[in-house]
Amino acid sequence: MKKINLTGWIILGMVCGIAAGLLAPNVARELTPLGNIFLRAVKAIMAPLIFGALISAIAGTGDLKAMGRLGLRTFVYFWIVTTLALACGMLTALAMKPGLGVMLTAAKTNDLPLGNVTPMSFGAMLEQVIPNSLIDAMARGDVLQIVVFCTALGVACATLGEPARPLVSFAEALAQAMFRVTHYVMWLAPLGVAAAVAVTVANGGLGALGALGKLVMTLYVALALFTLLVLLPLFLWSRVSWRQFYQLMREPFLLAVTTTSSGVALPPLLENLERAGLSKRISGFVLPACFCFNLTGTTLYIPIAVLFTAQAAGVTLSVKQLALLFVTLMITSKGAPAVPRSSLLIIVGALNSLHLPLEGVALLLSVEVAMDPVRTGVNILGHGVAPLVIARWESEPLPAAPLLQDEQLVWEAMQ
Repeated sequence: MKKINLTGWIILGMVCGIAAGLLAPNVARELTPLGNIFLRAVKAIMAPLIFGALISAIAGTGDLKAMGRLGLRTFVYFWIVTTLALACGMLTALAMKPGLGVMLTAAKTNDLPLGNVTPMSFGAMLEQVIPNSLIDAMARGDVLQIVVFCTALGVACATLGEPARPLVSFAEALAQAMFRVTHYVMWLAPLGVAAAVAVTVANGGLGALGALGKLVMTLYVALALFTLLVLLPLFLWSRVSWRQFYQLMREPFLLAVTTTSSGVALPPLLENLERAGLSKRISGFVLPACFCFNLTGTTLYIPIAVLFTAQAAGVTLSVKQLALLFVTLMITSKGAPAVPRSSLLIIVGALNSLHLPLEGVALLLSVEVAMDPVRTGVNILGHGVAPLVIARWESEPLPAAPLLQDEQLVWEAMQ
């Protein structure tokens, strides 16, 4: 009998989680620590993996001019794709009008889990880019600050040359060691997924649609349009086979969707890209940057949330207000995803700037469980497509070799 691979175990864990959440919700809620253990294990890998992969990618080339060109092309790509996501979300919300017929209840404002959330200015966003220290950024899992520090350190190592060789060798060894640890941690994924799904279903995840179903459907339609009209043509232009892309994305995609965490997918996706033959120069630089600047699903959702609130409040925004909103979100949505609760911060800031009621945020949060997995899935698809597009733009070799089966990789790791 053929053995079940990791993908099969993850799917089985998801099914078991749904069953547990429906049949024994009280027991399922007690599984929260199990899901948290898996997520904490993956997050523990992220910082050292980014440190090793990014420094070795930049310093290993020894060609700062080539890295500068790669960086410029990468961020031009991010800007264009996320702006298209923003436009897709705004146009879909204007067409479908998800907020019509929804009544805002002022009493819900006090129940918002906003804490001390205030609108985030552009200057405050820039402050979040520079870490107080690398240790602090790693301890908090702040991907943007880690990327900024490691990029600067990688450039410094490249300019120093031979004196920095021990540090570059350490970074390369650290990245390889983290890939090995990833093999071990990924086999905890079925248990982590089962626990996360069970808790979500037990807390009412399957009944989250209700009267706000049109909002959820608007997001689904916008994400589908963006995937078909933007991500699909970009993927086809990269000339990577469907089979290869499926092998690259299957475990990272399932992990991200079932745990609703983009960060969980970084270690396995980065390893898959390098194992499939994509150069470390591309994968080690582009992919970590994706998790800071290329969250297309999240970017697309923000204008839908703002326009939903306006429509629910009975406010019709003028063309001038819509244009101002679009330009504002173009700026604030680019680097902010690395800030905790960034989408909430941006939404609150946009609502305040348009003098719209914050009660709409409570309604958004009430159906978050139905929107977050799909939004995260599109984020991960965007992360998978970006390195392939940049690789072709840079005339780098694209993935061609078939990936090894998960069981073989784990067996080799045990040797």
